[in-house]
Amino acid sequence: MRFPPRITRIGAAGALLSALLVGGTVTAATADAAATSVGSICYSDLPSQAYDTLDLIASDGPFPYSQDGTVFRNSEGVLPSEPSGYYHEYTVKTPGSSTRGARRIVTGEEYEEDYYTSDHYVTFDLIDFGC
Repeated sequence: MRFPPRITRIGAAGALLSALLVGGTVTAATADAAATSVGSICYSDLPSQAYDTLDLIASDGPFPYSQDGTVFRNSEGVLPSEPSGYYHEYTVKTPGSSTRGARRIVTGEEYEEDYYTSDHYVTFDLIDFGC
C-alpha cells in the first residue's frame, strides 16, 4: 500500500504547483478547470477493492487485467495537463461486474499522486492518504 510522503495536488493549487514544477503556465481558465474537475477523497472512504488495487500498484503486480499499468492519456482533460506517459491506469474491481467496470485508479509518476474515478474518467478524486 502506498502511503505518504506524497505530493498532493488539489484544484487550482495543483495547477499552480504543476506549472511551477514543470515550467508551464497557469491561466485563470486552467486553474478554474482544475478546481472544478478534480475533487478529493479520503483513503478511508475508498471502496475495499481500491485498497487491493493500491496494494498491487505498490508491489508492481501481478495485475488481473492486461490493460492495468497502461498509459492513461487524459484525453478528457479532467486531470492536470502532463506530458504523454505521465499517467497510468489500473482497474478497481467492481463486485458483480462481468467486465472491468468503470472504477479506476490513475497514478501520476513524477509527483506520485493517485486519483480514483468511479465513473470511467468523468470525474476524479485525488486520494488523500492523510485522512
